[in-house]
Amino acid sequence: MKNVLSNTKKVILMVAMMATVTGYANEISLIKYGRGLRSTAVTIANVKEGNLLSIKDGYGITLYKEIIDQTGIYSKGFDLTDLPNGNYFFELEKDMEIKSIPFTVKSNEVTFNKEKETTIFKPFVREKDDLVYITKLAANKEPLKLSVYGLNDGSSRLLYTETIEGVQSIEKAFKLEDGRYKIVFASNNREFTKYINK
Repeated sequence: MKNVLSNTKKVILMVAMMATVTGYANEISLIKYGRGLRSTAVTIANVKEGNLLSIKDGYGITLYKEIIDQTGIYSKGFDLTDLPNGNYFFELEKDMEIKSIPFTVKSNEVTFNKEKETTIFKPFVREKDDLVYITKLAANKEPLKLSVYGLNDGSSRLLYTETIEGVQSIEKAFKLEDGRYKIVFASNNREFTKYINK
């Protein structure tokens, strides 16, 4: 009986470890179809309803976007060979992160640069009592500029601004009085906005 419990514990531990490893595995797989076919299959694991999938050009202009309407696994074929020669990327925007996979189109050939895949972590804002907590993972110690605006009768007034840099784990707390606020975050050449009503 003792041996059965020991083996059961080992199996549970192995399942938990596999679940963890699987969670960190690449979520996006790209499969090019055979020579005569022109499509590329995109399969993304662990999507949630409301995630946004986009195709953007090298200048950041959105060429295609789709709001994912079902939680689970997303799969779709794309004909990318009709795009003009240039650099592009798939972008998956989730609640807390944005993943990008770059690809190049040259003479109707599509080449994915999977090794140049990037992940940008979004700032997270949480309110508790009269405090506002801000956290962000800056994996490459990239700077985060945050600006807090007070909103009143259609106008806004800058109340506080700061640029935090040189740290991987950004943590900040504010005490805000009753009112309406807008917090603007700028990081990784992107801007995120959060509105707060107290």
